[in-house]
Amino acid sequence: MPSKQEKFIAFDTFKNCFTLFFENISKGFLLKGRWHSDYFKNPNPIVLELGCGKGEYTIGLSENNHSKNYIGVDIKGNRIWVGAKYAIENNLNNVAFLRTRIDFIEHCFLENEIDEIWITFPDPQPQSTRKRSRLTNPLFLNRYKKILKKGGLIHLKTDSTSLYEYTLQVIEENKNLIIWQTDNLYQNCPDNRQELIQIKTHYEKLFTDKGENIKYICFTLV
Repeated sequence: MPSKQEKFIAFDTFKNCFTLFFENISKGFLLKGRWHSDYFKNPNPIVLELGCGKGEYTIGLSENNHSKNYIGVDIKGNRIWVGAKYAIENNLNNVAFLRTRIDFIEHCFLENEIDEIWITFPDPQPQSTRKRSRLTNPLFLNRYKKILKKGGLIHLKTDSTSLYEYTLQVIEENKNLIIWQTDNLYQNCPDNRQELIQIKTHYEKLFTDKGENIKYICFTLV
């Protein structure tokens, strides 16, 4: 297994990996508004996974649906390396990975460029002082709104009851629209949405092995 440093080096050579750091924002991100034409080379919907880690969910979604394009976003290139390498080796041409802070997401995509967003098992940031860092905080939702198409879906999967309840509160306070929710996904998953439980991230496996309930919310920003 390559070292962390070797993974960082390899990441920069992968054709499906891109990076945006703070110091590059002023220069502009070359693929902003051009993901369809310059990378995927098709008009298919683009789906983001934020905080993708090793990209298990990005990969799982892409293998189940070749009519959509998927981009995994994370700040840690050595983690992304795992999913990016798998995608290259398995000729998954509908997959890309972006190394950046989610705070910078609006600098990477143009208005209406994104169709869906997945937030899979993010750090719940349970401390009240860390509320602004929760990926479903209104500050982040406003960033997503700038790049999502009207009616674009946001999916949250989490083991955290506090993050689940916090997100429901934020949705209600901001008068956004819940499509479907459950505090026990594995017990209540609809028959036509089996992909919700068939694809498991590393953390999801840990949580379900411990018997913890997985929560899920699908909503749109009004």
